[in-house]
Amino acid sequence: MRRTAARAGAAAAYSGADAPEYEAGLPGPEATPAPAAPAPVPQQQSLRTEFPFQLPRGYVDESGTVHRDGVMRLSTARDELVPLRDVRVQENPAYLSVVLLGRVITRLGTLPMVHDGIVENMFASDLAFLQDFYRQINAEGHTRAAVQCPHCAEPFEVELGGSRLGES
Repeated sequence: MRRTAARAGAAAAYSGADAPEYEAGLPGPEATPAPAAPAPVPQQQSLRTEFPFQLPRGYVDESGTVHRDGVMRLSTARDELVPLRDVRVQENPAYLSVVLLGRVITRLGTLPMVHDGIVENMFASDLAFLQDFYRQINAEGHTRAAVQCPHCAEPFEVELGGSRLGES
């Protein structure tokens, strides 16, 4: 009997009298599929942990220099827990946002260091801006809800956040 070239390679794997013969056009044993190529490893998204901002008015230091450009990092659980032990926060809960922002602002203008003393001397509009910015970067968009106008049925988003910093 004749073997085709493709089948001859398959038959060559057998030896001796057990070797089956395949005729051209007749089905032979199923060829073992080649092992599947490994699935591509998904590229991990890098987690963005720092966010630049620009204060509406700016912090004015003791020499009169205005500092507006800064960077805030994501908050950790520790950042939100440690200020609760601060005596100033225990005496006045409104001070929580000042201490918390002093921990998460990593850069402000050319200041060598940012701490709660700097935050407490900011203009009220800058403090309000930083509180909102903190909520935005740490809530990751979970403070918005999709709603629909009852009159025209136009969809839009509303901001649900509004509590003070550090409160759930």
